[in-house]
Amino acid sequence: MSTAISMEHVSKEYRLGVINHGMLYKDIQSKLARVLGRPDPNEKIGALHYEDAPDRFWALKDVSFDIEQGDRVGIIGRNGAGKSTLLKILSRITAPTEGRIRIRGRVASLLEVGTGFHPELTGRENIFLNGAILGMKRQQVARRLDEIIAFSEIEKFIDTPVKRYSSGMYVRLAFAVAAHLDSDILLADEVLAVGDASFQKKSLGKLEDVSKNQGKTVIFVSHNLGAVKGLCTSIALLRSGELVGYSRGHSLIATYLQNSTNDKLFTEWTETEAPRTSYCRVSRIAAVDAAGKDLRAIGVGDPFYIETSFEVSKDHTVVGLTLLFIDDEGRIVFSTMGNTAGNLFGTPLSAGPYRSRCAIPGDLLNAITYRVSLIVYTSNFAESLQADDILAFDVGEGGTVRHGFWGEIKGVLRPSFEWTMRKAE
Repeated sequence: MSTAISMEHVSKEYRLGVINHGMLYKDIQSKLARVLGRPDPNEKIGALHYEDAPDRFWALKDVSFDIEQGDRVGIIGRNGAGKSTLLKILSRITAPTEGRIRIRGRVASLLEVGTGFHPELTGRENIFLNGAILGMKRQQVARRLDEIIAFSEIEKFIDTPVKRYSSGMYVRLAFAVAAHLDSDILLADEVLAVGDASFQKKSLGKLEDVSKNQGKTVIFVSHNLGAVKGLCTSIALLRSGELVGYSRGHSLIATYLQNSTNDKLFTEWTETEAPRTSYCRVSRIAAVDAAGKDLRAIGVGDPFYIETSFEVSKDHTVVGLTLLFIDDEGRIVFSTMGNTAGNLFGTPLSAGPYRSRCAIPGDLLNAITYRVSLIVYTSNFAESLQADDILAFDVGEGGTVRHGFWGEIKGVLRPSFEWTMRKAE
């Protein structure tokens, strides 16, 4: 299998608020230095390579990997990781500051809503315009015209100037054009998220089809890990402009979830810092699996436990625990009390260490950010404490395909209830 795209030490630097050096000869010096592989004579003395200065930053840093013809590659990473910059370089919208890219074949890209469309032209005219950009003759585009219009599902508006299109109509037409014209490599950014759920499913199916049956190479950028896992055969993981890894299969999705920098899945306290009442001291709280092992990531379908370790200092002390789950807008999603003793105040405990577990079932939490606070009360509610935001985590899709639905699932919870259906008499 031949190589469709080869990237060698690709880096991209942006200078904030700077268009040039201010003098033509300095711009020429810097350009020649890059072409000849020599140090920039106008670079600041002592500046470290890839070091972000106040007036510049590196969006990509020394990225190298090869993509084989017919591969479907998912590029994942957090916002600001360099995903869109990489696609813009592959689309030749911008050039790399350093490194070299070899591309074999014609590239069609779907990056931002309206990219490649002339707003004053109709949808039909823009189809021919995009074909011309790809180097196709008018007769070649005309043979595909009916198929493109039918796939876009906007036949009624095909002779309307696209400046009057909604964002969803833009996406429908742009995707239909990119997928049906004669390109060898298809680049698709998060723009598919604009379309409705049925068109997203249809589009992802088309991407898979053109790869399997036409041998096109597909590069797909998305935060929807379910869509990435359902479509892609290989994964590239970017972090802060650097390539963490590139491999076949989906193992890097787990790596991405496990290294989520926003997650705080356990908190431990020293004896002096620990939350406490007169007779109870909390030492640790963590999200754990069934074996009691600390979790590094939580997915929508994953059951897990919130385990609280505490110590009672006096015999016959009643201790109650309550967990509050709070969304990223500060709303309490739900609370759960640890008292299962059959009465409100619970059973008195003897002095010593204890470990309490709260079981959180799978298919309850949605793919959003949660924070967890702990309330501890003793002595029949006469004394209590509240430790806020002691856990915080993003619940990931975990690669779940969600039965073909690719859109946002609304709500702060996503419970899986039992449904039945039967024909009415």
